[in-house]
Amino acid sequence: MQSPEAILQTTFGFPGFRGVQRDVVDRVMGNRHTLAVMPTGAGKSLCYQLPAVALEGTCIVLSPLIALMHDQLRAATAIGIRAATLTSADDNRAETLARFRAGELDLLYAAPERATGEGFRNLLRDAKVSLFAIDEAHCVSEWGHDFRPDYRLLRPLLDEFPDVPRLALTATADAHTREDILVQLGIPHEGLIVAGFDRPNIRYHITPRQGTTQQIADLVAEQPGPGIVYVQTRAATEKLAASLSGKGRQVRAYHAGLDPAVRAKNQHDFVASEDMVMVATIAFGMGIDKPDVRFVAHAGLPKSIEAYYQETGRAGRDGEPSVAHLFWGAEDFVRARQRIGEVEPQRQPGERARLSALGALVETGGCRRRILLKHFGEEPAETCGNCDNCLNPPAAIDATETARKFLSAVYRTGQSFGVGHIEAVLLGQSTEKVMQRGHDALSVFGIVDGEEALLIKPVARALQLRDALRTSEHGGLEFGPEARAILKGEQTVDLVLPPKRERRRKRDGSANPIGDPLFEALRARRRDLAQAADVPPYVIFHDSTLREMAMIRPINLAALGRISGIGARKLEAYGEAFLETILAFEGR
Repeated sequence: MQSPEAILQTTFGFPGFRGVQRDVVDRVMGNRHTLAVMPTGAGKSLCYQLPAVALEGTCIVLSPLIALMHDQLRAATAIGIRAATLTSADDNRAETLARFRAGELDLLYAAPERATGEGFRNLLRDAKVSLFAIDEAHCVSEWGHDFRPDYRLLRPLLDEFPDVPRLALTATADAHTREDILVQLGIPHEGLIVAGFDRPNIRYHITPRQGTTQQIADLVAEQPGPGIVYVQTRAATEKLAASLSGKGRQVRAYHAGLDPAVRAKNQHDFVASEDMVMVATIAFGMGIDKPDVRFVAHAGLPKSIEAYYQETGRAGRDGEPSVAHLFWGAEDFVRARQRIGEVEPQRQPGERARLSALGALVETGGCRRRILLKHFGEEPAETCGNCDNCLNPPAAIDATETARKFLSAVYRTGQSFGVGHIEAVLLGQSTEKVMQRGHDALSVFGIVDGEEALLIKPVARALQLRDALRTSEHGGLEFGPEARAILKGEQTVDLVLPPKRERRRKRDGSANPIGDPLFEALRARRRDLAQAADVPPYVIFHDSTLREMAMIRPINLAALGRISGIGARKLEAYGEAFLETILAFEGR
């Protein structure tokens, strides 16, 4: 049997393991059960693919989405791993079963729904199973943000094969969720390997919404490369996609209500693209194994910090610089609290804690990454140098007095009006509505002026975020449970004022920032090969591999094969084509 290092080089084309990969592989090869918590882009799939090549038998990969399985199948096949999927979308079921029984598969992908059936269990008795890999393992936990009941039915299947190692993998699990995964999948606590949650290549930005469409249009203009924009409703995806279209970028919409053929085509085209923007609901993402997404934007508040971490983690899986930008509004928190009131009473404390954690993330004047990582139990440095607050520290002021004025105006106008009317009263504006209701005679009329006037809207957002103000069923502001303490001076309202936004020139965050013409020629050759093979360009080679080619300019196959990311199978399949491009560029 080849050593793990030899397989890593010859099959995957990598000179060495990254992070905790070697620790995980060693446990699997030693026949020990393991839970690996590794950030997206840390190479989780290699942790079961490499043992699948090394060990006798077939690794059974349990994965939640068909699209994700098919993406991983393409990538595995491209490097010479014998792999197949067993899903409702496959028309080669008989061939796959025959290959499995004959011991001709290294990897067999299936969904938990199929794996928990008696028929699948009988199938596994017909051949040698080398490993169970449970992908997206946080789905097994009711404490997780993406619970799937079928995952909780896996334990009997795993226990029927007690001598087969099991490897659970996830990028998003806090301490409570990790403990639950260990119990539900029968993994001993000493089998827990946590690689850390930091994604240092992602730059985090969080901004109050002020004309969302324009804000996102500006972001799209500034950020080259593929991107995902998450919105909260189906209708909003199509509306925003239409607004962003026609500005030099391909833009598509994705949501569960689209015709299945349209949805599948949009996803296929996005995966194959080098610059498309997908405007989507959260139905889009988990099934996407696309490494070169350069930015992820949220046009509204995600469900939780765990969901935010997972969704932003779809950017920069290739390790290249990427951006995550969240645009939020006070109404997001109002709606979230309303939804919490509609869930079962026993779940409400946990949901409130999740919302409070999101509030701390958007409201902080300190390091965003620090809050994210502390949520997952880490103790990071005070600053990261790669989030909006670290790069451009905001001003922080005590806005308690302005908040008390705002709350007084809400109370004296009868807790029936929105932010605009309250602002008009405080500024002393004699609008028609103010005059009709006699609010110009109130003691709060005109008590805010000068620079304090600029604080009214941020204060209104802060009061709604803190649940000092709520929106009534008629759309007016009314007191929430935290209002009394602020009015009585028992609680302060500190306000973070984001720096004024300057119109930035388009950043050269492209795949080819130094404009190397050889790199562009290599990308063009990759594009042609990808179209001919009907696979996404990144399945051929990642941009980082092409950049290394352009820098080293190898003159023979042996030198080309020493470049990171070029294993034996890819060298055989594509080496001559890329070498031809390099030599032609050199005039040889």
